[in-house]
Amino acid sequence: MSAKKQHNNILLAILGFVVVIIIVALIGVFTLSRDPEIMQGQVEVSEYRVSSKVPGRILEIRVKEGDYVKVGDTLAILDAPEVRAKMEQARSAENAASAIELKAQNGARKEQIQGAFQVLQQAKAGLEIAEKSYNRIQRLFDEGVMSAQKRDEVYAQYKAIEAQCKAAQAQYDMAVAGARMEDKLAAQAQVGRARGAVNEVKSYLGETVQTAQMEGEVSSIYPKVGELVGTGSPIMTISMMNDLWGTFNVREDQLNGMNVGTEFTAFIPAFNKDVKMKVYYMKDQGSYAVWKATKANGQYDLKTFEVKARPIEKIEGLRPGMSLIVK
Repeated sequence: MSAKKQHNNILLAILGFVVVIIIVALIGVFTLSRDPEIMQGQVEVSEYRVSSKVPGRILEIRVKEGDYVKVGDTLAILDAPEVRAKMEQARSAENAASAIELKAQNGARKEQIQGAFQVLQQAKAGLEIAEKSYNRIQRLFDEGVMSAQKRDEVYAQYKAIEAQCKAAQAQYDMAVAGARMEDKLAAQAQVGRARGAVNEVKSYLGETVQTAQMEGEVSSIYPKVGELVGTGSPIMTISMMNDLWGTFNVREDQLNGMNVGTEFTAFIPAFNKDVKMKVYYMKDQGSYAVWKATKANGQYDLKTFEVKARPIEKIEGLRPGMSLIVK
């Protein structure tokens, strides 16, 4: 009896040991079974900042945060008195240059031309008398009744009046012809320069009225009415709601062959629905902060990639910042 009892005890011990092993194995299977890995991303949107080329004071803001604007809508109006003053200066310079050009094109006044003509006629009359006097003295000299000294004096006087007549003729011709071609071209260049300055100031004046360059939603407004803004300072941010995408940070061992053009399904908790997305951008983060070091296990480092994907179909109500879950 004692041998049989001892045998039964051994069997019970072995059976208990086997049961314990089975229980431990089951516990290990359930506790060590891995849950599906989850990648979380969020919805992003293209934005642009509205800013001015000229400094000024915010005179009026025509929109509020959350407003939807279209191309050409007025967003803000700035007050820039310095630019208006520069416009007056530029206009005055343009008017002065135009007057100089007109003077060069029109030439001398008719009174000046008439005066030059009268001087020329006077010089011609004097030349005619001087020529007759010289011819008379020359004949007397040839006859021997006039000295060479007297003849030379009359000849010099004749040549001097002849030079005066030529000078009067040149002055008259210049008055009739007007300004030189070079002067006209220089006057035209001055007008072009002045007009360029006016157009430049016009462009600055246009910057005092800020309009929407792209359609979108006003997401942020920075200054208040009455505040000063500097050159290039952002006034507001416009979110282009027609250009939404999702961005994910994916470790390279989770890519599973994902490439540009790959389609996958993401879950949107805000709508409790799935959405089909298509990858259009992939790039490694390039920072040690996003590496997973595994060399201690004799393997290799894993880098993280930034993956961007757009919804294949438009989803109404999708907003920047909403979460996207990929299993």
